[in-house]
Amino acid sequence: MKRLFFVLLFLVSLVSEAQIVGKVTDTSKAPLANVNVYVQNTYTGTTTNDDGNFELNVGREGKYIIIVQYLGYTKVTKEVNIESFPYILNITLKEETTSLDEVVINSSEDPAYRIIRATIAQRKENLEKISEYTADFYSRGLWKVKDVPEKILGQEVGNLEGALDSTRSGIIYLSETISKISYQQPNDFNERIIASKVSGRDNGFSFNSAQESTFSFYENTIDLRAAIVSPIANNALSYYDYKLDGVFYENGKLINKIIVIPKRPKDRVFSGQIYIVEDDWQLYGVEIKTTGSAIQVPFIKEIVFKQNFKYDKDYDFWVKLSQTIDFGFGFMGLNGEGHYICNYSNYDFEPNFDKDSFSNEVLSFEPEANKKDSLFWKGTRPVPLTNEELNDYIKKDSLQTLRRSKPYLDSIDNMSNKFSFTAPLLGYTYTESYEKWRLSYEGPVPGIAFNTVQGYNSNAGLSFFKWYNENQTNWIAASLNATYGIDEDKLRFQGRITKNFNRKNNLRFSLSGGSKLEQFNSSEPISPLINSISTLFFERNYMKLYKLDFARLEYQQELFNGLETRVRVGHENRSPVFNNSDHYYINNGSDVSYTSNNPLAPTDFTNPAIEEHSILKSDIAFRITFGQKYFSNPDMKFNIGNELYPRLTIRFENGLGASDSDYNFSQLSGELYQDFGLGNKGEFYYRVKGGTFFNGDDISFVDYQHFNGNQTRVGTSPNYTNTFNLLPYYDLSTNKSYLEGHMEHDFRGWILGKIPGINQLNFNLVVGAHVLATQDRKPYSEFSVGVDNLGFGVYRLLRVDYVRSNYNGVQDGAFVFGLKFLDLLGL
Repeated sequence: MKRLFFVLLFLVSLVSEAQIVGKVTDTSKAPLANVNVYVQNTYTGTTTNDDGNFELNVGREGKYIIIVQYLGYTKVTKEVNIESFPYILNITLKEETTSLDEVVINSSEDPAYRIIRATIAQRKENLEKISEYTADFYSRGLWKVKDVPEKILGQEVGNLEGALDSTRSGIIYLSETISKISYQQPNDFNERIIASKVSGRDNGFSFNSAQESTFSFYENTIDLRAAIVSPIANNALSYYDYKLDGVFYENGKLINKIIVIPKRPKDRVFSGQIYIVEDDWQLYGVEIKTTGSAIQVPFIKEIVFKQNFKYDKDYDFWVKLSQTIDFGFGFMGLNGEGHYICNYSNYDFEPNFDKDSFSNEVLSFEPEANKKDSLFWKGTRPVPLTNEELNDYIKKDSLQTLRRSKPYLDSIDNMSNKFSFTAPLLGYTYTESYEKWRLSYEGPVPGIAFNTVQGYNSNAGLSFFKWYNENQTNWIAASLNATYGIDEDKLRFQGRITKNFNRKNNLRFSLSGGSKLEQFNSSEPISPLINSISTLFFERNYMKLYKLDFARLEYQQELFNGLETRVRVGHENRSPVFNNSDHYYINNGSDVSYTSNNPLAPTDFTNPAIEEHSILKSDIAFRITFGQKYFSNPDMKFNIGNELYPRLTIRFENGLGASDSDYNFSQLSGELYQDFGLGNKGEFYYRVKGGTFFNGDDISFVDYQHFNGNQTRVGTSPNYTNTFNLLPYYDLSTNKSYLEGHMEHDFRGWILGKIPGINQLNFNLVVGAHVLATQDRKPYSEFSVGVDNLGFGVYRLLRVDYVRSNYNGVQDGAFVFGLKFLDLLGL
């Protein structure tokens, strides 16, 4: 009853502030959502919510001409004389009657093609019309889930902090923003958020972004992870068929309703209808959709776009007023839907931009943007809340104080802190949310592995995490881990403590030390899981190890936007280790047997690759992200890169004070990496690395430059721009100058999506080239062609490549099977 009272009180205060309020329905009295309601010849407007309700603030009493416009319905123009507020205005819209009576039909071609060609010819001019502007922007995002299972993969789901009702359905995310945006082609964008509201979090910052939500179908492609071809792109006629469904008039202008039909439904395409203004050749409205398989996000079922435009007579252009994006999703029994509303107003298409109008900060929040009270939102929100949304705000906001209380947090912790009989083997976490700390135990079972040095081995450990604010930007973490190998019969410990000061420049210090077995290549090109399988089932023990006793101090920080640094100084003692196990499951014949732990001499089981020695090791690295764009709020900074420019890393590594002076050395190295989209033609990646040694002639093999080879024929990374898939792990390791380059292009369906039959499978063609040049040796090269996005249903985490290598006149070829899910699982 109390909640009902608050809802009624809120609605009464809302109406009294709302000026013109009402509801838009169709002729059967069903509410119409996302209807544009605005004052004629102005940008003073709003959009109806899912209940059909609207609020329109006009400022003062007087006469107004109100326009009510919605795709598929006849526009209503209503003159009102307001003498007092609130003014009630309910509107009924009739479905638009389209006709082909005035259309000249050509038996050889549908009339839609003439319209589409004219619109494509006008595309660049239309883009130029919106090449720069400022506007007010409002967005609201909502995620709902339905019938959430009690458990997913054996883990308790809970009630998602009270979001689920008795049917295990409810809103899990509801957020709004009000902002001012500026745009200048081709890539300058700025959003200043004035107000931000997140349901259930009075200090939350919304994730809604105008740049991420602004889509123009005048562009050739729409970037939705994959580049989806616009129905009016330059090459649209190669992707779509069209049918003129009918025409109607609005204020003397002829509007064409055109059905958009994909030539190949599995291609990167939309379907639906677009509305084009005759002679202006501009968009009047868009109502089209695409699928999760088209954008290659399989758990997305469908994405529906609706855009509404109005004619600006001063600018002589049809301007976008509103946009909605609706989508459904489903994964592992978790199903739901999302809904985003975007409302644009107060455009200025002749802004006076100067050199200070744009920077690399593309999104920022005004001070106190997340502290606006309900009175502010009542008077400013252009699209009214639905009853469901209003109830969610009232419910979750009323629980905020409770959620921060010790009894509530303790009750939540008590559920997650339950100790199970499997905890000693699998792990356990104990949390004290009110005190802001948690203690975790890592059990031995998940870490079980096998290598020929330790035999069967595993690790267990404790970790402690303490945070000092709600957003966990300031925290300290400590861990202690133990590793034991049965055949080696050695127990080793290592520990680490890290202090993170903030999320603005990520200032962080770490102190670590202990004893462990380390791969000679510290990049760890072979994972314990892959090595275990390769060793036990194929008698190929590729992992080569040495013992490392160490103590290190690390520091990292973003010095300023686009420049990050990391400094590491430590003392290391390295010593050799030998095979202690010859165990296997499958004997592959007399021609296959274990190699020694010496990567320089695989058949030498007596002499090690290194002698025991100690050294003071230091390295400093700078990572430069050219033109780096970023989001920021008062607590955090989120770097989002810039695909127009590469990322450069420069590193100086130094070893001195070695127990054998011949081991002292220096190495200067660099790396250049970039990935960028090529429209609907896919994604291109490249990486170039190179370096040189100073005083490196007699250094330890540990300090050689090792390259990420692969002898297992199994790949785990999303792309292969840091891997040679047929190169033996240590054959070309060097202590001299070197240069390596990687290139890969993922066509994202541009080629295979056009082949009948194959295009139904939604596979991606991938080609790659890799080269390695080391001083005093001939170059090594690889070329590959593969198919990505393999799998079943929503599980598309497989890939297969055929790779050809060439070194010193010897060529080799093999298939490499990509198991990308191992990378996602950290295996």
